Amino acid sequence: MNIRKIITIVEEVVAEGGRPVEPAARIAVVAAVIDNPWHGHGFVDDLSDGIERTASELGALLAPRVVEALDSPVEAYGKAAIVGTDGEIEHGSALIHTLKFGDHFRTAARATTLLPAVEKRATAGAVFDVPLKHITDATIRSHHQSVEVRIPDAPHPHEIVVGLVAAAQGRPQQRLAPLSTEQ
Repeated sequence: MNIRKIITIVEEVVAEGGRPVEPAARIAVVAAVIDNPWHGHGFVDDLSDGIERTASELGALLAPRVVEALDSPVEAYGKAAIVGTDGEIEHGSALIHTLKFGDHFRTAARATTLLPAVEKRATAGAVFDVPLKHITDATIRSHHQSVEVRIPDAPHPHEIVVGLVAAAQGRPQQRLAPLSTEQ
């Protein structure tokens, strides 16, 4: 795996709706910009070789970094793969939609739910929204949120941006009733 760079972003929301958020709502993003392991090979019928060479190592690299950057227990999480224009969306999906990748984050976050994702093909600097869900109960509405990410110089056409996002809480000032009130 060839990594060009790793990006870490930490956001703290201290006010929402004109009121203070106490404690501040923390979100961490860690993304790696890597060479697409299938670039230059034409259409590849079986993506398993690139998955084997890349997915687990990438998950093992990113998961502890995003948990450390959050510096709080993880309550919500999500993942992303943004493929450069010379690749296929399936290349990003192959890396992040495998237990070899995702289980590193599930273990680090002590999570049990499906890890929500966004994947798309885009040019450098594209904005992508990473969906988040609660780590143990996907029906907890307060933790359904998305985080906007943009890396100005990535992905290059032959690259993939792979990222993880962790939140220490649900949306700031959330006040929707629990899903059970509608059943």
